[in-house]
Amino acid sequence: MLIVQKYGGTSVATAERIRAVANRIIKSKEAGNTLVVVVSAMGDTTDELIDLARQVTDDPDERELDMLLSTGETVSCTLLAMALRAAGHPAISLSGGQAGIRTESQHGKARITSLEPRRILRELQAGKLVVVAGFQGVSAEADVTTLGRGGSDTTAVALAAALKADRCEIYTDVDGVFSADPRLVPEAQLFKEISYEEILELASLGAKVMHPRAVELGWVYDVPIVVRSSFNDSEGTLIHGGMNMEDRNKVVGIAHDADVARITVLAVPDRPGMAYAVFQPLAEAGVSVDVIVQSAPQGGCTDLAFTVARSDLTKALRAVEPVVTRIGAKGLIKDDTVAKVSVVGAGMTNSPGYAAAMFKALADEKINIEVVTTSDIRITCLIKRSQIKEAVRALHRAFVLQH
Repeated sequence: MLIVQKYGGTSVATAERIRAVANRIIKSKEAGNTLVVVVSAMGDTTDELIDLARQVTDDPDERELDMLLSTGETVSCTLLAMALRAAGHPAISLSGGQAGIRTESQHGKARITSLEPRRILRELQAGKLVVVAGFQGVSAEADVTTLGRGGSDTTAVALAAALKADRCEIYTDVDGVFSADPRLVPEAQLFKEISYEEILELASLGAKVMHPRAVELGWVYDVPIVVRSSFNDSEGTLIHGGMNMEDRNKVVGIAHDADVARITVLAVPDRPGMAYAVFQPLAEAGVSVDVIVQSAPQGGCTDLAFTVARSDLTKALRAVEPVVTRIGAKGLIKDDTVAKVSVVGAGMTNSPGYAAAMFKALADEKINIEVVTTSDIRITCLIKRSQIKEAVRALHRAFVLQH
């Protein structure tokens, strides 16, 4: 069986943990499996490198920052290859570029454009364990690029798809996918299985167990994904597409995201083309926009509010501020004290009562709802970040524990 395994930063945070991961890999190999392993940077290395860059300059060049950040995964993958060799098993470490991962030129959030795993296949045929640095690739100009935070998940699933692997195993510091963050909700329930659609909503709305782009790739290429702990032998959660959605409970989980900021452009002239004028510069800057709300027109003007990742707030303001003057708006307001909380479940909003139950649960905790947005599979509310813990626990009690 061909398996792609990915180990997160906590799994390889120390030399001792790297040796433990090596032993797990060897155990799987001795069970008859062929393995390609993807690793993240050790522990908090990426955050430490970002902090170091900002000690040098307040505005690091994005190309140079990618070069810097890619070294974190290079360190962990080479150390793991050394540990495997020291245990008597041939192994080789490969950078993203050496593994055949080609990306667009967007630094910091590059998307994979192609994957040619010829080098990986050659090393596997030579009997080696292949360890690939996650989170990175190379552009057409041969520049190192990174795939954004959580990008090692994307690397692993993309490799699994390209290699036609039997499955992709994501090893992390939790036992699998839960109905809510177990650090906030101790009674959160572990799923034995979950659909691509449901985990994609949970991941995109803030659940940190898997990166949304990795889930998208798994869904498109039908790669079975197992999320499990690297610290025990739990079976984890199987993510796949073979579930009967109608037989599931309507609500599967509660997601939250504290990495949120809201920008409101005030008194935008109410005429065609204004929304495009605001959002096109954001797209060119590589800033993803989530919740968008436009107020009812008054006096020929309307307020236009939207959310971005809090980590993108400075970049977003830099893109939007020149537009305010150009289109004749009255100004903008930023708010980085908000967070998103979401109730997720297949077919939920096609059934009556779920929105009302969500609003009641939040009201009972005296949590004010600032914005509401929905899809066929989730209801999301924007609230104050300081109330996120109470909101998640209240919604979990109201929806998940009742089943």
